[in-house]
Parts: sequence; structure tokens; C-alpha cells
Amino acid sequence: MNAFLLLVLAYFCWLMARITMAYIPYHTDVGFLRIKQQYIDIDHWRIAFFVHVYASMWVLFAGFTQFSASLQKKRPALHRQLGYIYVVDVLLITGPAGLLMGFYANGGISSRISFVLLALTWIFCTAMALIRARQGNFKSHRHFMIRSYALTLSALTLRAWKWGITNSFELRPMDVYRAVAWLGWVPNLLLAEWIIRFKRKKNLSSKRRDSVISV
Repeated sequence: MNAFLLLVLAYFCWLMARITMAYIPYHTDVGFLRIKQQYIDIDHWRIAFFVHVYASMWVLFAGFTQFSASLQKKRPALHRQLGYIYVVDVLLITGPAGLLMGFYANGGISSRISFVLLALTWIFCTAMALIRARQGNFKSHRHFMIRSYALTLSALTLRAWKWGITNSFELRPMDVYRAVAWLGWVPNLLLAEWIIRFKRKKNLSSKRRDSVISV
């Protein structure tokens, strides 16, 4: 992956760290929680929220390292260890917590469907990345990791969409929230599919060129 994309991902990690720090140590009246006060006394929702927030930083960082070709070649054992941290975090901690929170999303049924689908798709893509790696199908593994990390970044793209819409249009807050509930992750997944198709075409063109040269 080129240096520019790595810098972009590093910036995203830094943004998430800033967001996470606002809730430490255990603040219940800052940031996103200001509009979720009706749920703050529901034990399982509150636990899911803080688990999701605190564990998300590890997901961003561990996932970020998985796209370093240098790390894969020079430190394959570290690459696998960080990959397992990412997978375990998504499948057993952050993903389930996000799924539970999805059922309580603001904006009504539309937003709830979106966040539940996001969590389920995130868990599925991450699980498939693990399965493909264990099967030795590393091409498919990389593709599912691209999808999974694109969904990981939805926490940041959602906020970017929210900022852009609120500064460009005069809409009611809940209308904005319903829109960004889908915009936060669907375009990410579409971009991931474009990247995967682009890589496939590039690899196919390279193979054809090599076969012509060999002939």
C-alpha cells in the first residue's frame, strides 16, 4: 500500500483516539452520549457502548497494520498476531457490542435496520477473512479484510458525512442521522468492492503481459 493511503489510515486512527479519549475515564454526558441519555440507565446498552468505544481503537490500529506489505514480508508472525487481535476484537467484542447498540439507534426503524446490518456485515466479512486465511486462500482473505476494514472505518466516515451535510443543508437532526446511518457504511463497502475489482483487473493484466513476454 502506498505511503499516502497509510498516512490517511494513520490520520483516521488519530481521529478515533481523540473521540475515544472524550469518554475516559467513564464520562456519561459527553459527545454521542448527550443524545442517548434515555438509554444510559439500561445496563446492557451502557456496557455495550463503553466496550464498543474502548475496543474500537484496537480494531482500527490492528486493522491498519494488516495492509502493510512491508510488515507481511519482514514480520509475518507479527502480521498474524495483529490480525488475530483484529479478528477477536471484531468477532467477540466490538462487533457484538455494535450489534446490540444497533437495536437502540436513534432515527427510528430505518436507522436501526442500517446499524444492525452494518454490524452483521462487519462480523461476517471479518469471519470470512479468518476462514479464508485458515484455508490458505490468501487472495480471498485480503479481499474480505478490505471489506471488513472499510466497515471498521464507518465510525469515521459517518461523522464526516454528518459534518458535511449539516454544514451544507438545513435539515432536522434526526433526518441527518437517518441519512448518515446508511451513508456511513454503504459507500465504504462499495468503494471496497471497487478496490477489489481494480486489483483483480490489474493482476489479470499483469498475468497476460507476463504470458505474452514468456511466449
